[in-house]
Amino acid sequence: MTDRKNLTGWLLTIVAVFALIGSKYGCAATPSPKSVAITSVSVFDSVKEQMLPPQTVVIEGDRILAVGPSVPVPEGAYVIDGDGQFLIPGLIDAHVHLVHMSDRTRVMGEEFLPMFLGAGVTSVRSTGDTIEPQKRIARYVDEHPELCPRIYLASPLIDGDPPVHTDVGLAVTKVEQVPKLIEEMQQAGVTSVKIYVGTPREIGQLVIAEGHRRGLVVIGHLGRYAAQDVVADGIDCLEHIWGVIDFIVPRGETRANVNLNNPRAVQLIAAVKEHNVAVDPTLVIFRNAILLGDQAEFNQHPDNARAPKRMRVSWERLLKEGRFSPDSLEVRRAEFRKYLELTGVLYRAGVTILAGTDAPEPFVCPGFSLHQELELLVESGLPPAAVLNCATMNNARILKQDNNLGSVEAGKLADLVLLRSDPLKDISQYSEHFESDSRGTCTRSR
Repeated sequence: MTDRKNLTGWLLTIVAVFALIGSKYGCAATPSPKSVAITSVSVFDSVKEQMLPPQTVVIEGDRILAVGPSVPVPEGAYVIDGDGQFLIPGLIDAHVHLVHMSDRTRVMGEEFLPMFLGAGVTSVRSTGDTIEPQKRIARYVDEHPELCPRIYLASPLIDGDPPVHTDVGLAVTKVEQVPKLIEEMQQAGVTSVKIYVGTPREIGQLVIAEGHRRGLVVIGHLGRYAAQDVVADGIDCLEHIWGVIDFIVPRGETRANVNLNNPRAVQLIAAVKEHNVAVDPTLVIFRNAILLGDQAEFNQHPDNARAPKRMRVSWERLLKEGRFSPDSLEVRRAEFRKYLELTGVLYRAGVTILAGTDAPEPFVCPGFSLHQELELLVESGLPPAAVLNCATMNNARILKQDNNLGSVEAGKLADLVLLRSDPLKDISQYSEHFESDSRGTCTRSR
């Protein structure tokens, strides 16, 4: 992992027509001119995965009006000099829970949502929560766009009976339950429907079919429903690297020593690519689950101090309950290295990789843990430009929001992040921007 102490710089999130001076987790906005122009700024091209030479970006209202090397600055525009700086799309966290876990720590979503903006994360995808609390949070977000990222809602966890998580799980045991459930989810405004570990294939197949019929994205945290089957049945995304590795380990091997060239692995990875199924590894939550208990570099990570106090207290309590034996450390390290290796194999096979965190699971700090996830994706062998694309365009596509988000292009929402250093040279510079100057926390376009 790169030593952040040697890095300098700080980050500003530019929001449509706001000129911003940030506080700890929010921003103060000056009166808005008709348009904003960011001049002489290097722009990340999410399609070509490269940094373009100096451009002018003009924003009008909440949309990007024009991008190019010779775009004229409109008369009366508020001008931001981007000389020597780097503009990227707002980051997207593809795996969060707005209600689950926050309920257990008695921390309201409103308390930690500003942390995402504080880390340059302008949109988040919920991946399993109860509907009414999500809708309440969505109303708060609509009322406070200066404090909150965009949120995209998900169904509860569609599971067996009893559901693993009684707070956010939903027992579905008969196929005749599925059409009405999916209709209700669509009417509730969810964008993703999630299959969970206890769902059998006959239920899951219908969830996929009905979800797609209604234009919803179907995702899965797998268990009973095998990855080989769910991929063939047309799921859109496998959540967690476990959703791949658990279905390629032959008898007699373990996650820590599995041969990723074994026939089961080769066949499943090829099927994931063939069926255009995305994989959201969420490496940071697995690193924590495996190594956090006795490794101070993770359980005392500086990002953890940013979380609300009640959340930190809850995390510390869970840490004391789940310590590992020191004798198992090398095996645990080997297991996590295998997760990194598999992520790299998937990427090189042409599989679409997403960037998600599972925040606010224990020690998965909202917003800032996405920077850790990006570092782990680089550690997995992905080039920094590809990693940045995972957190922008790839995540926008799984949300079906690539016409609005994920790239710096005319017509798209002006969710933009201005960096003082080139993230393609060192992805870990993201976090240093925030550590070195608290003014690097702002908001998204309205």
